[in-house]
Formats: sequence, structure tokens, C-alpha cells
Amino acid sequence: MSGPPTAGTRPDEVRRHNRTALLRRLHVGGPCTRAELAAELGLNRSTIKALVDGLADAGVVVEQVSVKRTGAGRPSLLVLPQPRSLWVLAVDVGVEQTTVAAVGFGGEVLGTRGWTLPRGAGSPDDLLAKIGTACRRLAERIGSEPVGVGVSVPGVVRRDGFVHEAPNLHWAGVPVGERLSAALHRPVLVGNDAELGALAEHTRGVATEAADMVFVSVDVGVGGGVISERAALRGSGGYVGELGHMVVRPGGRPCYCGCQGCWETEVGEDALCRALGMPEGSPREAVVNELRALAGEPQEALRRLREFTDWLGIGLINIVNLLGPQLVVLGDLLAALPEAVVNEAAETVRERSLVSRAVGGIRIVASPLGKEAKIIGAAELAFQQALSG
Repeated sequence: MSGPPTAGTRPDEVRRHNRTALLRRLHVGGPCTRAELAAELGLNRSTIKALVDGLADAGVVVEQVSVKRTGAGRPSLLVLPQPRSLWVLAVDVGVEQTTVAAVGFGGEVLGTRGWTLPRGAGSPDDLLAKIGTACRRLAERIGSEPVGVGVSVPGVVRRDGFVHEAPNLHWAGVPVGERLSAALHRPVLVGNDAELGALAEHTRGVATEAADMVFVSVDVGVGGGVISERAALRGSGGYVGELGHMVVRPGGRPCYCGCQGCWETEVGEDALCRALGMPEGSPREAVVNELRALAGEPQEALRRLREFTDWLGIGLINIVNLLGPQLVVLGDLLAALPEAVVNEAAETVRERSLVSRAVGGIRIVASPLGKEAKIIGAAELAFQQALSG
């Protein structure tokens, strides 16, 4: 969202800014009274009245008496977002599963479609065609058109939606944004999955109060999303966050990127399977179930995952020293790690990271959103643009 209006700003720009701020507040923060909106947004009551009345006339919000009435006098009316008035399509392209969701104003999921594929199976053209069909069917079911489309892809994604490389999908040079825009007849925004995981956590997860945070995603590969001063850190051309390709063990295992000893080779999905004594490529559900079984046995969890925990800590030390976040959120498979393992890695960072010691400790936590983070992030990417129009 853009900054506050400045002197000389035209009245229509001021109204648009105020409307965007109000919509964002209701979308992220949920129902509240006009008085609360005025106080939180720093606007006078007459401005809030005009904005709310206009949105109510358009069917975007309704007002009703709170069921939690307190005190005497006239009850305050709550302003409630209407999910079906503004909704977006969110797509999570995973290595083994793709999910398409319709998400309404306020964050309510209105419908989903999903399917699984063997790892690396299917061409980009086939998958994008299937996504287009699923999107159209969701729109038919809801009976209206979406105001935006956001897509999460596990790869190196340019700002215009061009996927330079998604190695675990076996994709290279795929214009995802362009092709889906043509199929759906509307603009489509595309982001790296870890970047959108960071957006989800910063908007609706554990990082809502953090100005600077890093989201570390371990799926088949390892990626990262960075929020710096409450905004996404995008890098040149939108390419940032390939944390899995820090070289932490020179001469170590070969990585698909062509290097050896990348962090991904020590903490990626296959590395976690090896640490658990499971075959590489084991079903995701089986890996998660094994981790959950260890949750109640902290000493056994630390014993079996000792080397994995050591390499996790080494990578996190590098990330914290480089980026200096307030918070590191562990997502996807890392979100299923036993608490004892997360705490052990966090203690390693506190002891060995110069930056962590300097700022008095940096929090390292498992994602509360889990596997939903990427679809939530894709929806929020679409809403960012839709609500500012």
C-alpha cells in the first residue's frame, strides 16, 4: 500500500488512498466499528462515514449490531466485510500437488480444487491448462468474476511472472503469468513460493508485528522469503531468496544447481528423510507423521535428528548474520519439526550469531500456517493489487 497523502495531493487521490486503507484494515483485521476505523486510520468520523456508506451501497460491507454488546446506550454497529463481494483466485503450484482456491474479502475460503501428480510429471502446458479450467469452474460456482489472481511457484520467478527455472518441476523459461493471463482474460501475479509464504506470515501468521522477518521453506527444495521494513525484499528482477544454495559444506553432496554442499543438500526433504531413516522421496504425509511421532519424545528427536539440527543451525546463523531479522519463521516441512529440534537450532543461533547477540536474541519459530502458507500468500498477493485500485 502506498504512503499517506502529502500536501498538494488531489482530492480523488486522497479518497482512493483512504478507501484502500479502510479496505486493507477490514480485509486483514476483520470487523470493527466506525469509531475504531477512525482511530486506527487517523481519519475523522465524517470521512469514515462517507467511505463506509459508499462500500455498503456497493455491497462490499454491511453493518450490524455486535452480539457482544457492553454497557448502556445506543449499541455500536460493526462494519463487516462481505467475502463474495470481492474475491480472488489463489493458485499453489507444488511439486506433487496443485491447489486452486477462491478466497473472499476478509480471507474466507469460498471454494477449492486440487489434484496430485507424481513428482516432475506433466508438462507446463498441461498443468497451466488444468489450472485455467479449475479457475473458470470456481468462478462459475461462485457466480461472479474474481478481482485478481495470484500464483505461487517453487522456482526462480521474475517480477513479470516469467519462471526462469523451477528445477523440481523440471520447468525452465515458462511465462506463467502471460499464459494464465491469456487463459483467464485478466492480469495474473506470480511469486516464488517462499516469498509468498513470507507474505502470508506477515499478513495473517506469526509475523504480523515484525518489521523484518525471514521465512525459510523446506519442501523438495529450500527457499526463503524476506520482509524488510514491512515490505518484500525482491532483489534484482525479483530474484531473491535462494537460501538453499548457500554453500555450507564444500565438497559435500552434489546439488542440482551444479554446486556441491549447498544447504539444500543438508536440510532439504531428501536430507530429512535420510535423517529419519526413511527412503529418499518418501511420501510427504509419511515424513510429517514420523516427525509428529517424535514430538512427544524430545530426547529421541534430538538424537535422531542431531546432524540435521546442526546443519539447520549453521544455515540459520548465516541468514541471521546476513539479514538481521527480528524473526525467522520455519515453514513447510520445517513447521512439522519437533519443538525440541526448533529450540535447539534457535539456541545455536543465539550462541553463535554475532547479530543475534548484538540485538538481544532473534526469535525462531515454526510456522502456524503450515502447508496453507503458500495459498494464503498467493491470495494476499492478488488482494494487494485489487484493493489498491
